Formats: sequence, C-alpha cells, structure tokens
Amino acid sequence: MLFSGLFSKKNAILGVDIGTSNIKIAQITHGEKAVLDTYGIVNSPYQLGGKNDSVALPAMAKLLKTLISRAGVTTNKCVISFPNISVFSSVVELPKMGDAEMGAAVEHEAKKYIPLALADIDLSWSVVSEPVAGLKGGNVKILLTAVPKQITKNYLQLFDMAGLEPEVGEIEALALIRSLIGNAAISCVIIDIGAKSTGLNVIEEGFLRLSRNLNIGGETITAKIAQTLNISETRAEQFKKDFGVSGTAFIPDAIRPILNIIKTEIKQLLTLYQSQYKKKPEKIILVGGGANLPAAAQFFADLEIPVELGNPLHAVSYGKSLAAILERYRLSLPIAIGLALRKE
Repeated sequence: MLFSGLFSKKNAILGVDIGTSNIKIAQITHGEKAVLDTYGIVNSPYQLGGKNDSVALPAMAKLLKTLISRAGVTTNKCVISFPNISVFSSVVELPKMGDAEMGAAVEHEAKKYIPLALADIDLSWSVVSEPVAGLKGGNVKILLTAVPKQITKNYLQLFDMAGLEPEVGEIEALALIRSLIGNAAISCVIIDIGAKSTGLNVIEEGFLRLSRNLNIGGETITAKIAQTLNISETRAEQFKKDFGVSGTAFIPDAIRPILNIIKTEIKQLLTLYQSQYKKKPEKIILVGGGANLPAAAQFFADLEIPVELGNPLHAVSYGKSLAAILERYRLSLPIAIGLALRKE
C-alpha cells in the first residue's frame, strides 16, 4: 500500500479509481490552483464484475477504508469512475433539437450501439460539439455512455460501505482528458495500459471521439515472459521491469506480440479517425502502470506520431518534498487525479 498525506483541507473532492488490480485515490482542493492534498495506491485482489460480488464487496470496502484512513483523506465526497470493461460508450451524430426531443432521439440511437436492453442500463449522454455556426444541416455530436445497472448498484454499495458519498460517476477517458490535456484544444491518442486491460482513446480538440478496450495489459506481458522463459511470474515481472522491449533478444520476442496487438488496434483507430477528420493526431500519450515498461514509448515510434509519457502532475500543485515519489507513481494516477479535478 502506498499512501501519502500532504496536508489537511476542507471542502475537497476525492477521486477514486478502482482498477483491475489496485485502487488509486487522489484528494484535491480547488482554488486559484488545484492542490493535491493526498493520494494513495493499494493492491487489490478483488474485482467487481456483476452479480457475484457479495464476497468481494465487504473486502474491497475494508481495503478502501484503510487506504483512506492511512492517506489522511479529509472528505467523504468523491467522484468515481466505472472501468472501461463495464462501460459502453460511443460518439453519435444527431440533428440539433430541443432537450426533450434530444433525450428521446438518444434513447432510440442507443439501441443501435448498446448490446443490452435499456431497462438494464443507466444511460447518460452529453453534447461534445455543436454544429459550426453559419453552416446549414450541421449535426450535434453526442457522447453516449451506458453502465449496466448491476455494476452501478455494486459500486454504490461499495462506496456506502466505505463511508464515501459519490457526487458523480464518469468513464475513465473523461478523467484522463481532464488530467492529461486539460483545456488544451489538441488532438491525441491516450493509451492507458493497465494490469489486465488497455484503454485506447482518440481525442479531437479535447473531446473523446473514439474509444476501444483490449483485454490485455501488464499481467499479460508478465505471463507471456514466464511462459516463454519457463520461469515464475515473480521473476518474469522483474525481467519485464529491467529490460522492457529493449535489452536482451529473448525478452523482446516474448513482449512484442502483445504490444503489437495494441499497435494494430491503434492503427485501425487512426485510419478511422483520419478518414473522418482528415488529419493526424498531434501526439500519443502513454499512461497506466504498463507504461513504465522500459522503451515502451520507443516501441510506438514507428506510428510516426510523437509519443510521450503522460504527466497528470502538471494539472496540480503539491509539496515539492514529495516530487520524487510522485514522479515514480505519476503514470498510475491520471484517472484518480482527473476525477478529483472535476468541478461540475
């Protein structure tokens, strides 16, 4: 468990990111500059997957409460994210119309994109861009988001057991945009390599346009190294951290096929994006624990788009004495920080 209390503040917001292998939190106080009050990370062997979470919920709640206590969190108000694997999202275009008509049109459109009955999901939508002024026939771009009601129920129960009061829930991509891009009207690809899954998000002028989720991540790479070299996963994890996609010949041979799956999917998204917007993204941003893989950024360089490691710490101020340890964990914190940065 990693935790670090910087200083106590009132009227703060806590961002809670429950990943597939750990829980991350970040408390931020909003003022002239957003201040990171405290943060924390703890490994979690539990996941919330649906109806059979009765055993996992109490254990996860206890883990979350302990993390909150040790990190010195001073608020019970929080913003939460739902994992990509549990969320259906899509950007659709509709003619401009009134709110009541738009709501009905969105529900009708959602049936085309979401493979669940509307009665079984919590559906939300938001306008991401309006028609260009002066042009006739322009459409409104709408971000559809749907979460299975069972998932929503489980998450609300978890946070209630942990003594937290969720103010709002949102998809991970929006938190990533907030912490990594902010108000900058840029186009980019955010690659979030987690333990068990990888999120790919194409951003246009600061808004989510395309999103994909792959069921591979850092643990997939570790397992492949262990299998290829016939060693334990503990040793394979250390090899991965030491050598990444550079180093000795046999390590890259084990890793590259998995990273190539990610690269192939990115190429497909870029082709789709460029067919719609007639331009390349300005950069690729790597985050998530898997982005710590040595030489990961160089691996994607042949996409001919500048690649950089994300830095959510640019969006907040914090005690400089903690700069070194925050820098070490910054790739794991963009969602938690982005959630806590939400002002609305």
